[in-house]
Amino acid sequence: MTTWLRSVPLCVLLYSALSLCAQDHGAGGAMCLSASITSCAECLSHGPQCAWCFKEDFLNGADLGWRCDLPENLLNRGCEAESMERWETKVVVNTTISSTQVSPGDISITLTPGSEASVVVAVKQLQRYPVDLYYLVDVSASMQENLNHLKTVGVALTLRMTEHSSDLWLGFGSFVDKPVSPYIDVHPSKINNPCSDYEIRCRPAHGFHHVLSMTGNMSEFTRVIKRQHISGNMDTPEGGLDAMLQAAVCQEAVGWRSEAKRLLLLMTDQPSHLALDSRLAGIVVPHDGLCHLENNVYTGSTRMDHPSVGQLSDKLLENHIYSVFAVEKQQYQWYERLLSEVEVSISVEDKAVDRYSVSVSPICPEGSTLKGQSCSGVQPNQTTYFKITFGLRSCPDDGGDEDVTVLIHPVGYNESTVVRIHSKCVCSCGVTKRCSNDGQSPCSGMQDEDRGPNHELMDSNKGSNRNCRPDVADVDCSGRGVCECGRCVCDRSKLGAVYGKYCEIDDFSCPYHEGLSCGGRGACVSSECVCTDGWTGESCSCPISTATCQSASGSLCSGRGRCVCGKCACDDPQYSGDFCETCPACQSPCQSHWKCVDCHLSHGLAPKEAGHCNSTCIPLVGYVDDTSGHVGGVQCMYINNDSCRYQFQTRSQYGQAMLYISTRPECASSSRMVGTFLSVCALTVLCGLVVVAFSRLLLQKRIRTPAGAGEDGVFHCTGKDLSYIPTTNEKTVTYRRDNPPDHSLEMHIQVPKMPLGDPWQF
Repeated sequence: MTTWLRSVPLCVLLYSALSLCAQDHGAGGAMCLSASITSCAECLSHGPQCAWCFKEDFLNGADLGWRCDLPENLLNRGCEAESMERWETKVVVNTTISSTQVSPGDISITLTPGSEASVVVAVKQLQRYPVDLYYLVDVSASMQENLNHLKTVGVALTLRMTEHSSDLWLGFGSFVDKPVSPYIDVHPSKINNPCSDYEIRCRPAHGFHHVLSMTGNMSEFTRVIKRQHISGNMDTPEGGLDAMLQAAVCQEAVGWRSEAKRLLLLMTDQPSHLALDSRLAGIVVPHDGLCHLENNVYTGSTRMDHPSVGQLSDKLLENHIYSVFAVEKQQYQWYERLLSEVEVSISVEDKAVDRYSVSVSPICPEGSTLKGQSCSGVQPNQTTYFKITFGLRSCPDDGGDEDVTVLIHPVGYNESTVVRIHSKCVCSCGVTKRCSNDGQSPCSGMQDEDRGPNHELMDSNKGSNRNCRPDVADVDCSGRGVCECGRCVCDRSKLGAVYGKYCEIDDFSCPYHEGLSCGGRGACVSSECVCTDGWTGESCSCPISTATCQSASGSLCSGRGRCVCGKCACDDPQYSGDFCETCPACQSPCQSHWKCVDCHLSHGLAPKEAGHCNSTCIPLVGYVDDTSGHVGGVQCMYINNDSCRYQFQTRSQYGQAMLYISTRPECASSSRMVGTFLSVCALTVLCGLVVVAFSRLLLQKRIRTPAGAGEDGVFHCTGKDLSYIPTTNEKTVTYRRDNPPDHSLEMHIQVPKMPLGDPWQF
């Protein structure tokens, strides 16, 4: 058996559900219809949607491949439902087999290639369900403190367990390691007392010693724990896995109860030896997975290797034991978690594991938590369901039917669900057991008396046989086949099937719709479509039902047209749309109700005065505080002469138009408008002043910095001594003329002396 392990919640009651893979009609038909299909089994192996017509005279000599198609297409071509072979997926629950925790106990499933089936299984943890708890304790020297702690705390912990089960039984066993070198000191003085160097009396090392079988006597369990003493060994790893396997498989010696939930608690402070570690001691024989207890002592410890983790896991699952590992300290949380969560294993026979798929989906009860594929925090008497889906990928290599057994088992429980899967891969083809797929010649089934006295002449002149043409025709088989033994064998066409007594029928010379002959909703007979129920038209493209022409209000084409071939044909050319609901030249839905709203406003929105507006309004008008609370209508706005805005909504209810008017207008007061106007003006003036001030600053800066000045406004003279500074307060400038007068003319100009750091300015 191959096992899938899934962490799934505990809980109850079961029902089964069937789920099949849905296939698109067109895609499914293409998958089924193929010229390469020549048998019923080959047809049905293409998918659960395919069917095979085993009617003997179906299509009157057409290729075998035309017998395989979707069931509705075969019906259209004249194959009765009772003449079809189709595989159905079934789920049957056996209610006669009951259990207290896992239900149902027995399920039968029939699968076909490509199909899936789902079952919903439930597991219920009972409030007073019996529990067997076996303490398997490492008594090596390093566990001295933990062993003393167990003597005082173990009993208290056991008493706490009774809060979850009123029927608790306890057992006890100890282990150290294989009693051979190099795991222990084999000096004669150390074999019987490994602690002789420390002047302490210790018990000899041992692979596994079963001390106390399952008992409900708490006093006896307490007495056994207090009598335990430590032992010793050489290396760090211990023989925990070796001891666990013996505690699991030695059912009779340990005293596991068949009806109890089985818990195996391993206490150690070191890791365990694994498979192949025993080669250090010259032990190479693999563990056989059997019980080897004599006088409650494990005798196979020195002869067989340590078990592998996988081997130990299989044995724990096989014996319905849930293992718990405790290190350093006993922790009550281990048990609390254990009683609220469980793993579920699903085992399928190895011969069929590659042909099946399995998936698990848990459904947690209220108050618990979905954790991956498990539910945690499940309380006693709560019900948790989980759905398991099985799928058949393919049939066996020999093509025959197959029966496979699958086990759904919650780990740690002795109850399980047995699922018997029958894979359907062989066709039965009705009571005659003849699938009409042997490809025999029409002559092979004809008796001599049926062929008449001139059968030799018929065999020599098949083409002129009168049985292959109607009375008014002058060619055999309508020119689309050959006459063999008085029957037409129709030609094979790439366009489709040619069939009929005289090959007069086909499925491709009729009008096409959406790429399919007769729209895929009828049969092509003598170049005319014979539509299935509910369809009409030349290409069977028009539904007889008018459901597609029903508008949202329930009226046909909004009352403005007729339903023609499943679509609305509007009587008024102004209207258009799928339901004649659109009119671009008409008023909008909001505008058409303005007069009605204005009338109600003029009467103060008073219900008593609403009758005055009947001439301008629809019958159903209501007043509401806020129209936004009504979903599904058209929101509109109306502004009256007082500049107040009124919201209203139009909608259709029970096929009638409704109008809801809001009683809370949005009006703008005159004082508010004046304040708004003054605020805008002030803001405009302020912005203008800021712009003018900023422009003036820029202009002043440009005036103060003339052309030729540097960035700091100082003139720089090139080619001159920049250290020259005038030192006098006045200068004398003499002007001369070509004809000077008798005396010189002088002009005195006073120039103030400038400080050293001041720039020159004009």
